[in-house]
Formats: sequence, structure tokens, C-alpha cells
Amino acid sequence: MDDPKTEQQGRRGLNRRRFFSSVATGATEVAILTIPAEAAQSGAAQAGDGELVKAVLNINGENHALMVEPRWTLQYVLRERLGFMENKQGCERGECGACTVLIDGVGRYACLTLALEAEGAKITTLTGLMQGEELGPVQQAFVAEDAFGCGYCTPGQVVSAESLLRTTADPTLEQIREGMSGNLCRCGTYPHIFKAVHRAAELKKGGR
Repeated sequence: MDDPKTEQQGRRGLNRRRFFSSVATGATEVAILTIPAEAAQSGAAQAGDGELVKAVLNINGENHALMVEPRWTLQYVLRERLGFMENKQGCERGECGACTVLIDGVGRYACLTLALEAEGAKITTLTGLMQGEELGPVQQAFVAEDAFGCGYCTPGQVVSAESLLRTTADPTLEQIREGMSGNLCRCGTYPHIFKAVHRAAELKKGGR
């Protein structure tokens, strides 16, 4: 686990799940996701389980003040306390990627991120990628390339693609495969997803 991408993500506090072989083969090697012990220290120092502390979360450019338990995940708070239902509930253990959000522009699993850990950061969900009432470039590309089956995993796929393109403006197919490897699609639409990410890169370069 010495590749630069893993080390960089580790420094941000979370190692993303990676696949070293292509999706087609189904042979995978998983990097265990961890949350640093200090993540909940501020909240845990103030309250124990069942006790609430005040938190202010910046989501899609707006601040949301609420009371949370230190043990609550960002995923739970987004869906169950604030109503951001586009953040899909999947495995709840960092394996499927359906709950992926951007935290300060970097893709993170909301189910493995404490709500208090995200305080002070900029959190972006699927709807935060829209341009007013219009779809953003990645969303447009997923529609154009028919990059979904049932659509359940699509929000996480789109957010992960956005995360990749913010660091790699013109990714190769191999980079797209690796960048999207932490998100599972039970419908198997991976070829369309890869095409969508490539089209999104072109749209972003065109300023759309």
C-alpha cells in the first residue's frame, strides 16, 4: 500500500477502497478504510453516547446548525436529520460507495465519516454539483452516456467522478477505472460509467 494516491488520501484522514484488477475480472484487493482516532475527540470530550453536542455543518454552501451525538456518522445526519436523501444508504461499512460526498473537494464515504469530523469543512452532495437548476457537467455526462441501471448507486458514482476530475482533468481509462473503483454498481454498467467520466472531462474542459 505504498502508491502515492493511497498515501495522499491517508494524510487526509481516510484511505479509500481500491481495486487493483479491472472490474471485468472481479478480482479485487481492498484497502481498509479507517477514521483517525482524533476524529471524534472534540465531541467525545464534551459528551458521551446518547448526549448531544452542537454542530454546524456546511453542506452545499449553506450552514446547518443542529445537535448531534458524537458517534453519529455524517451519512446518518445527512439523511435522517437533515433530509439529504440523495445520499444513498448502502453497505454502511465503506464497501459500496453509494454514500460518497465531497469533503473539501475530496471524495469520502459518509458512512465512515463522523458528523463532528466534517465540522468546519465544505461538504458537497449530489445536488451541490448542480449549476442552479441545471445539471452539472458530470451529471450531464451520466445522462448522455446512459451510465446507470437502477440508479441507486448513481449519486455516489457522480460525486466520485467529480472528485477524480478535480485532481485529474484529463484522466486515462486506467485512471478512471481506479478513480471509480470505490463505487460498486450492481447493474454492471461500468463501461457506460467510464465513458461518462471521459465525456464529463471533455465537458469541463469546454467550460460547460
